[in-house]
Amino acid sequence: MKTPNFDFIGRSRLWAITSTVLLVLSVAGLLFRGLNLSIDFEGGTSFTVDEVSQDVTVADVTSAVEGAGGTDVRVQVVTGTDGGRGLFVRMTAVELDGPVSDAVTSVLAEVSGSTQISESFVGPTWGDEISRKALEALIVFLVVVIAYISIRLQFRMAVSAVLALAHDIIITLGVYSWFGFTVSQNTVIALLTILGYSLYDTVVVFDRIEENLAYLGRPGARTFAQVVNTSQNEVLWRSINTSITSLLPVGALLVIGAQLLGATTLQDLGLALFIGMFFGAYSSLFVASPFLNWWSTTRDPEVAELAEKYGDEVDADGTGAAAAARRPVTTQYVRGSGGSKRSRRRGR
Repeated sequence: MKTPNFDFIGRSRLWAITSTVLLVLSVAGLLFRGLNLSIDFEGGTSFTVDEVSQDVTVADVTSAVEGAGGTDVRVQVVTGTDGGRGLFVRMTAVELDGPVSDAVTSVLAEVSGSTQISESFVGPTWGDEISRKALEALIVFLVVVIAYISIRLQFRMAVSAVLALAHDIIITLGVYSWFGFTVSQNTVIALLTILGYSLYDTVVVFDRIEENLAYLGRPGARTFAQVVNTSQNEVLWRSINTSITSLLPVGALLVIGAQLLGATTLQDLGLALFIGMFFGAYSSLFVASPFLNWWSTTRDPEVAELAEKYGDEVDADGTGAAAAARRPVTTQYVRGSGGSKRSRRRGR
């Protein structure tokens, strides 16, 4: 398949503005709207109604439960055990006493017309433990990732990859905040999974950049920006194909599993995975690599010298990053005493 010639680095300012807007909106949502944490995190008493008629509204149920003594009432429409319309009613973080519990059960049965109502209580310590374990796992993950990429590739690549991870997680949480999606245990599992997926795609790009750095300063790869852009174009189809083949089954999990088959427990997992994978594919190409190029160009004297020496020439003669990507990569086999050695050369 023909290598694309998309100018990633030349449009770095556009990607930076796009990501900045998304991050600002996400942080604003987290600060002013917060997250809709499930009962697993906040604790409290919940009632599950397996079946309810279509004419019953959330407002009706909320008003009835508050009238029976419930506080901080939150009502969600869910899929019942038989695939019909059900309700999930969540209340204050304290366990309801007997009379209030009986009163709430009674009004729910009256409003919904269902006798299949179950009650459960979750203490807030359960949510604290989930959060602590997730944070510990995240810290260990980041330490190992930074160490490995620094040894295998470069420290600045490790930092760029972690920056892309933070970008993906913040935007995913921002989407949850603005749309009011529930954050549950499954969401935490999905967020940790997103880290590995986003990192995989980023490392693929960085590994190609590291490989092509051998041509830095040569025709067709005069500047670090040209090397980065060429490398991104060489793995672009792989990134696109990987992203599509990953998003399709997750989308099927959401549409078929959660919506059509009524497996609502899969919805929290699938939703976070879908959002995170989408932005993970975006950040690998449009956040991590442009940031790496900016950092290297401004902080590495050798790279900065090449950029200053060839930057004007590259722009003037049309051999910028995108033009360099259009040049064919030729593979030569040089036979020596130790056998054949393959080398790649980008032509003018």
